[in-house]
Amino acid sequence: MAMSKEAIHPNAYLTEIRNIRQGMASRTKILKALELGNATAKALTKKSKLTYNVVLHHLWLLEAEKIVLCKRGKKPYDWGLTGIGQQRLKDV
Repeated sequence: MAMSKEAIHPNAYLTEIRNIRQGMASRTKILKALELGNATAKALTKKSKLTYNVVLHHLWLLEAEKIVLCKRGKKPYDWGLTGIGQQRLKDV
């Protein structure tokens, strides 16, 4: 019986690190949740059904590549998409 593969979000592939399937799947869940609107890491944990530490780790990786942006200030921090990831896809 063949298992269906979940589609990987185009921005889940990062250029600065080694990409593995599990990491890209986790980033895909986070990015899909952020496409619905800005959210805190705790809210993303609930939406993606990943652990808090995993969500934070991948948010920091995505932030390093400027795909997401953390609006720092008063806690809890709000995370959102920058739009740069979409521009990167158009340039390819």
